[in-house]
Amino acid sequence: MPARYSVDPREVELKAIRAQGPGGQNVNKVSSAVQLRFDVAASSLPQGMKDRLLALADHRIGDDGVVVIKAQSHRSQQRNRDEAVQRLEELLQSVAHAPCRRRPTRPTLASRQRRLQAKAERARIKAGRGKADW
Repeated sequence: MPARYSVDPREVELKAIRAQGPGGQNVNKVSSAVQLRFDVAASSLPQGMKDRLLALADHRIGDDGVVVIKAQSHRSQQRNRDEAVQRLEELLQSVAHAPCRRRPTRPTLASRQRRLQAKAERARIKAGRGKADW
């Protein structure tokens, strides 16, 4: 398994915001949710990794190339902060390695012959389904 990629904390902007949803007074008074912003273009990531990250069809990556992750599942701001950073690292880990290039191959002679034999057999079966010619 490849080593996990960790991001430089200076490249991440963390902001405490109010959480959404039920929770009573705690939600209304405490800013426990965390919004993480990570500018891909201004980061120290390798260029290939930046390109793969920006090419992802992910709703967290905006048109301006900024990754926005919102964590609000915990009551503690620190736990939400840790979860947001962990989600960013998982996203970066998913594009850390370039996928292998596919080398196109041709079907073998035997597989082409089997395909043609199967087609001929099907045609013979279907041809026998026509009207009887007395």
